[in-house]
Amino acid sequence: MQSKAKTVPEYLDSLPEERRRALSALRETILANLDADIEEGVQYGMIGYYVPHRIYPAGYHCDPKQPLPFAGIASQKNHMSLYLSCVYEGDGDGEAAAELAWLREAWAKAGKRLDMGKACVRFKKLEDLPLEVIAALLRRVTAAVFVKRYEIDRARAAAAKKAAKTTAARRGGESARR
Repeated sequence: MQSKAKTVPEYLDSLPEERRRALSALRETILANLDADIEEGVQYGMIGYYVPHRIYPAGYHCDPKQPLPFAGIASQKNHMSLYLSCVYEGDGDGEAAAELAWLREAWAKAGKRLDMGKACVRFKKLEDLPLEVIAALLRRVTAAVFVKRYEIDRARAAAAKKAAKTTAARRGGESARR
């Protein structure tokens, strides 16, 4: 459920009181633990935390006009969401995968149930979140670390795409020779 809000206060003001309290508390945790090179604003219809163009001029590969998304928080129809791009890695085989494994283990040790798909943590109320685990994760992943992982992931994706294209071309050539 994308918001039309242009600012973070406008986004929060548009929410029902219970969700505003929950997302505001989560926001406070994020802001208190976020690397100084990551900025807050409204991005993709939610409160976003991103690596700005002054730090990473290339921007987000899906839309280079957008800064590189790091995390986000949103109120959805049936739940609230915490998006953690900082632990998502396309191939699931590198440093972000290790960070995700750490997150899962720390979440379980906190005694909370993790409802997560790819990089999206879904929750119904603030009490569902171990804020200390989220804080620790954010302190672990700086903007510089995130950009490095992102570039490695993009390079892997490009190499995989090239390999698939080469394989397809070879198979096409074999079919033509038959």
